[in-house]
Amino acid sequence: MTGLPFSPVAMRSPSDLPDLLGAPPPRRGEPAPCAVRLTRPRALAPFDAHLFLGTSSWSFPGWEGLIYDQALPESKLSRLGLSAYSQHPLLNAVGIDRGFYSPMSRAQFEQYGTQVPASFRFLVKAPQLVTDATIRDDSGRPGAINPHHLDAAAALAHFVEPCLEGLGEKAGVLVFQISPLPRAWLADTPGWIARLGAFLSQLPKGPCYAVELRDPALVTPRLMRTLADTGVHYCLSLHDRMPPIDRQLRALDALDAIAPGPLLVRWNLHQGLRYNAAREQYAPFNRLVDEDLPTRSLLAARAAATLLAGRTVTVIANNKAEGSAPLTLDRLAQAIAEATAAQT
Repeated sequence: MTGLPFSPVAMRSPSDLPDLLGAPPPRRGEPAPCAVRLTRPRALAPFDAHLFLGTSSWSFPGWEGLIYDQALPESKLSRLGLSAYSQHPLLNAVGIDRGFYSPMSRAQFEQYGTQVPASFRFLVKAPQLVTDATIRDDSGRPGAINPHHLDAAAALAHFVEPCLEGLGEKAGVLVFQISPLPRAWLADTPGWIARLGAFLSQLPKGPCYAVELRDPALVTPRLMRTLADTGVHYCLSLHDRMPPIDRQLRALDALDAIAPGPLLVRWNLHQGLRYNAAREQYAPFNRLVDEDLPTRSLLAARAAATLLAGRTVTVIANNKAEGSAPLTLDRLAQAIAEATAAQT
């Protein structure tokens, strides 16, 4: 995961930047320009090529004044907002979740890639076609066993190849988020981990792959050895279903002791909440409602140590983590700057 130092404000001419006293309305077919209220601390400039901060999507009208200079409907931001998002001084990454529900084509990935600078990176989730153990019905409930679960051929055809061909160097991290497994499978975690290892070993070498879990019982030394053996990374999932960050960091220590790697984090959901409850409580996602200071502090310290070791850090934040993903990343960037200063 490499790239040129990302400083979008410096890359753009003054005439391209939004007028802080009142930007003109966007031309037809263009998003509103990005807002510049949130910026990266200058102390993080030496790490710009290794520190990737982004949100799990970009189409939230409530981000007016945080990411976008003007209020626009969600439908327009979904189609046109990525270009403005990618010019924001705080952000140089974004998550693509839509492919989890239905595989995306090379052309769809390419359409995203053409809207962002060369230094920008995407964290892309694999389709549930490959990662889910069961087939979900229309309401999302699990049903029959999925015959393509951890099927390497399906993963290559429906995810890895179109993603890499469409995004190229901008494909930063390819994440296999494993949905909760059936209870019977969890009774034999060594057997499932062996199956995971066989799957991962068949993937083409080179891309940055990561595994994200929803079952705490799978976070074991055996899993970490399997990831190390296959050259795949562990993605910290800060989620109500998973252990708190301190316990996951201890598991990551075991992997780093064997094969030091990047720090990959999806800050998904506040502990004690489900997605629907968090959505209702936090909308329209323009302020921090439930700040998680312990998580922020531990994450900043680990990110600082990883950057100082010359390794990459990628953090993708969701609105459901604290109430507003841009503000979560703003506070985290400040905390990382403070932590790097304290560790040097």
